[in-house]
Amino acid sequence: MPRGPKGEKRPADVIGSAIMIARIATGEIEEGTEPETKAAAALGKRGGKARAASLTPEQRSEIARVAAEARWKKGGS
Repeated sequence: MPRGPKGEKRPADVIGSAIMIARIATGEIEEGTEPETKAAAALGKRGGKARAASLTPEQRSEIARVAAEARWKKGGS
């Protein structure tokens, strides 16, 4: 989904964009992030901490190794 100048989500199609602009102009919705997005982000952060706490050091190391390999593979020639 395209992002606006401040990182807010924007509809990809012209009609969806026009409808969103009209809703913002009439005050039906406020421009910016929706409350559901903030709540989901908060839950995601809490879940990540809980998962990290439940993993053994060996498991965390393996996950980090796989991630590093993927980054190097992606950025390499």
